Amino acid sequence: MSTHDDQKDADVYVVVQRTIAAPAQQLFDVVANPRRHAEIDGSDTLRKLVTGPLRLSMGAKFGMRMHWWLPYVVRNTVVEFVDGRSIAWRHLHHHVWRYEFEPIDDTHTLVSESFDGRPARSPEALRKIGAPARNRVSMERTLEALERVVLGTQQQLD
Repeated sequence: MSTHDDQKDADVYVVVQRTIAAPAQQLFDVVANPRRHAEIDGSDTLRKLVTGPLRLSMGAKFGMRMHWWLPYVVRNTVVEFVDGRSIAWRHLHHHVWRYEFEPIDDTHTLVSESFDGRPARSPEALRKIGAPARNRVSMERTLEALERVVLGTQQQLD
């Protein structure tokens, strides 16, 4: 288990938020389906699901084919799961990707995505590759894509 100093490593913790005109559960269901992650990926590094369940749950494992400079596969484990409210996973290096869904009313949700590099095996390595700044931009794009995907689905249902 990695130990970390929250103050010292605060710069490797990034949060972005977006209010989306959709119910929290509908947004959560997209993120909880690893087969849909490539649709919402704002980093343009995620290629496709390699292994995993149709719906994530606490302790679920899933693998994704990625490409950043070179192709690789990352295997993730869900470490937090509250249906309709929050989900988080980590992989070998222990940094955590987290989504939180805060209902504003029945049809609007404040969605937060965070990249938490504090528990990483090497927060310094994350700094050296510029992960916090790059991830902030990618996460903003991810929440924009999540909104497009969900609103597109709503329009198809109307």
